[in-house]
Amino acid sequence: MNGNEEFISKLSTTTGVNMQTAGGAQTLHTGKHGKTTHISKVVIRNVSATLAGGTDYDFTGFRQNVDLSSMTSPSGKSRELIPTDNTDYTELAEDIAFQITPTTGSTGAATAVIEVWGYEY
Repeated sequence: MNGNEEFISKLSTTTGVNMQTAGGAQTLHTGKHGKTTHISKVVIRNVSATLAGGTDYDFTGFRQNVDLSSMTSPSGKSRELIPTDNTDYTELAEDIAFQITPTTGSTGAATAVIEVWGYEY
């Protein structure tokens, strides 16, 4: 029995995620072969510098147009992204990458630690 099938758990932690537009799409988690992945939340923490200007971050099959520009104080802060009420999200088929794409990322150089929470079945 895989614990990720029984309850919501942390699926991955990715460090050094480039939060500028130039970073392009970056993989945060890849679903297991033969499993479907349901993303329950995403936590952004330990940003290295201000995310001012970062007004449009997109997450594969999950939240789109996420504005993180108010994360201007890098130390000791985190942001939890949860599903929006009455919105359908696409579960990820096996072997599909869950990615962040900074469409309009931070103005200056900044990285973050991003945790992906959910379950696979």
